[in-house]
Amino acid sequence: MSFLQDPSFFTMGMWSIGAGALGAAALALFLANTDVFLPKSRRATLEYLEDIDLKTLEKEPRTFKAKELWEKNGAVIMAVRRPGCFLCREEAADLSSLKPKLDELGVPLYAVVKEQIRTEVKDFQPYFKGEIFLDEKKKFYGPQKRKMVFMGFVRLGVWYNFFRAWNGGFSGNLEGEGFILGGVFVVGPGKQGLLLEHREKEFGDKVNLASVLEAARKIQPQTSASETK
Repeated sequence: MSFLQDPSFFTMGMWSIGAGALGAAALALFLANTDVFLPKSRRATLEYLEDIDLKTLEKEPRTFKAKELWEKNGAVIMAVRRPGCFLCREEAADLSSLKPKLDELGVPLYAVVKEQIRTEVKDFQPYFKGEIFLDEKKKFYGPQKRKMVFMGFVRLGVWYNFFRAWNGGFSGNLEGEGFILGGVFVVGPGKQGLLLEHREKEFGDKVNLASVLEAARKIQPQTSASETK
């Protein structure tokens, strides 16, 4: 047992433990930056979306079914993760840059939020050029709600998104729930269905604007019987 009295034995042991810990940390960091542990999404059906209850943000709110948003002319809808988030404000501004082209196509731009805290929605409106509604039951964030918590802060893509938004001059706050991931939908009128469904996979994972326009151009507005005569 003389080797137990050899200081080099303990040194080698500590190095082995340290190397093992570093290896485990490196593996964890590598896996966190793959899609292996990302929250899995489930595609929404038109029937699921049509039945969602939304509220207007007026002093006397009106509750209505979400299908009203797209039943005649279709719609582009952003499910906002958190209005005070500077990444969400960046995406809202990007989508709003499409509004002139969407107006030409006759396609409205909307957003839904999952909560209304103090002036958060009002402070979000300068970034978003469409109407905003409240989805209290968070249905637009389903059918399978996805959360990203601490893993988001070790993903290189998230840090890239942070710096991109900061460099773009966007700022925000920490008010409200921001772990349930959002998305963007392009829905056609009537039974044309979902033309695009973008599910945010990590903080700041923005929709491709060209894909939004491509989907919006596929929308076929509904015409009434009187218009076809």
